[in-house]
Amino acid sequence: MRHENFIVREPLLDPKQVVVGYDLTWQEADDADEQTNEYGLLALLGFVADQLNDKKTGWLLGNKLLFLEVSPALLKSEAIKRMPAASIVLTLKHSDLADPDTLATVNTLRAEGYGISLRDAELAGAALPADISHLEVRFSAGDFATQARRYAALKKSSLRMVGRPVSNWQDYDACAMLGLDAFIGKLHLTPRPGKRATGLNPAQQSIVQIMNLVAQNGNLQKIEEIFKRDPSLSYALLRFINSAAFGLKTEVQSLRAALALLGYEALFQWLSLLLATASSSGYSPVLMETAIVRGRFSELLGQKYLPKGESENLFVAGIFSLLDRLLGVSMDEVLANIKLSDQVAAALLTRSGPYGPYVALAEACELNSPLVAPLASSLKISPTEVNHAHLSALAWAQNLGVKAA
Repeated sequence: MRHENFIVREPLLDPKQVVVGYDLTWQEADDADEQTNEYGLLALLGFVADQLNDKKTGWLLGNKLLFLEVSPALLKSEAIKRMPAASIVLTLKHSDLADPDTLATVNTLRAEGYGISLRDAELAGAALPADISHLEVRFSAGDFATQARRYAALKKSSLRMVGRPVSNWQDYDACAMLGLDAFIGKLHLTPRPGKRATGLNPAQQSIVQIMNLVAQNGNLQKIEEIFKRDPSLSYALLRFINSAAFGLKTEVQSLRAALALLGYEALFQWLSLLLATASSSGYSPVLMETAIVRGRFSELLGQKYLPKGESENLFVAGIFSLLDRLLGVSMDEVLANIKLSDQVAAALLTRSGPYGPYVALAEACELNSPLVAPLASSLKISPTEVNHAHLSALAWAQNLGVKAA
């Protein structure tokens, strides 16, 4: 039986809270010996290269870095050469470099422009190989002074330091003070402390009002009137309908025409996305991006298995599963403000109903949770299908061009 692995991801943040890339690791779908697993990972590297490269537009993750967990045997994979060197950082264990052949391969890859990151290389006076670009460091909140001395020399070099795990914003701020360059942890699921929302802001209120009308198949003229009262919302709609994604031959200048072209289902989906990006509560951009990826990931997981209208509901369920954190209100308050179906509400509250397991699977792939394989199995979705949906969602979110309001 062909051994397959699931891709799990964590975002990398820089000191300005910008998502600068993703760390991809692999979770085994079943028990296999080391050699069988090696073949599976070789195939998976090729899959990543194929899915994130487009013949016309090139690398689909733009300027984001992709950290890939590899073994020495995978370093010579032809798939690595099909990915842009400037966008790829290959993560090895420090002990892997004890082998002269592995070290020689690393030197060759570095000369070609690929990044090399070392894991499990605690700095205790031991010399580090010259040909690496990144170093994973373990942050310890109780040992700040020692770490500050340890990292001071590295800050003067070209080596980039990546803190892992950084599980809360207090540790993130401490790591930034220490001069670390990027951070991996659970920050993509944690609201940034700061100005708390006291309810929906005016932009969000307008969006919610329209969403409720759309959910009831309300009068198109009433929906248009709300858009007319909010110039920024009208501008966003016309910019969206005239974007390259629609491929319209003539520009749409009328709100009525834009609404008619979209239709109720697509309008509700777009408004859901807009609501997630209209937060003014001081929360982190990474939380917003995670919500967008989760929404698209959930939708793609269900496209083959649910009717069209229901798979579109999965996008709403996925993106709204983080709306409480984005808006700074409870999920009960979210559901009180927006009229959603019982099935979507069940997915949001308890990950139950027809949509809940799909959202739970997308969520598990963000957490490296042991539930990934059981959830996929229960939905009869193969690891290949899960990985395809995952990478497609990352590329889709990257090319969406949505910015926080």
